[in-house]
Amino acid sequence: MPSSLAAIPDRGSPVSRIRAVRHARRMHLLLSGVVGSVAYGLAGPGSDTDRLGVFAAPTVAFHGLRPPRESVVTTDPDITLHEAAKWCRLALSGNPTATELAWLPDDCYETRTEFGDRLIAIRSAFLSAPRVRDAYLGYAGQQFRKLESRGDGTFSADTRRRTAKHARHLARLVHQGRLLYATGVLEIRLADPEWFRQFGERIADGELDEARTLLAEAERDFDRIRTPLPDRPDEATVERWLLDVRAAHLPPTPPAP
Repeated sequence: MPSSLAAIPDRGSPVSRIRAVRHARRMHLLLSGVVGSVAYGLAGPGSDTDRLGVFAAPTVAFHGLRPPRESVVTTDPDITLHEAAKWCRLALSGNPTATELAWLPDDCYETRTEFGDRLIAIRSAFLSAPRVRDAYLGYAGQQFRKLESRGDGTFSADTRRRTAKHARHLARLVHQGRLLYATGVLEIRLADPEWFRQFGERIADGELDEARTLLAEAERDFDRIRTPLPDRPDEATVERWLLDVRAAHLPPTPPAP
């Protein structure tokens, strides 16, 4: 078994590399797919293709001297795999990046097992009003602070591209979070991606006040929306799924003598 991801060859398709990573780590990949700009419909020339997945480590591995890694990340191509418990904790906290894996359009999934389908079926159990609000507004606020540090738009072409990207992320997080808070449904593929592209270009041109206004309006919307989301996630349902995953990945019981 390779001791690090560096020992896994980069040759082959991204999907074959996922398989290589999974084999190297004795992973049982449960669910994976294409996330990020490709899933949102915002990808353009030069955009990266990001992949995210959930795997189960062998249950007995948690009782050894060196427990399995909770996350495995590669950058060529961009793949992030979280162990099942780690992904559950992220999703329960409202983490937007983790959460989107359970809400992808069908054509974005690359691996779907029985446990992956069950995870999709209970995706609403991870949601709660306070955590959705805090997570989406919090991440949008981080993007705005990055924009504030960029000045008035008089910077290099590369910095301008990154500024437009941060602005698109801000607008997307505000839109997705507000809709999720209002309806209990996370929209991954944006209905009007061109609006987000144009917004990014305007902010890159120096119209920072438009981003500030968008964020302030979102905060007011979260205050006034009557959300169908509960105050707390349904951790009991999540726990049942995770315990079933653990039971399924125990070694086979030896036959009686």
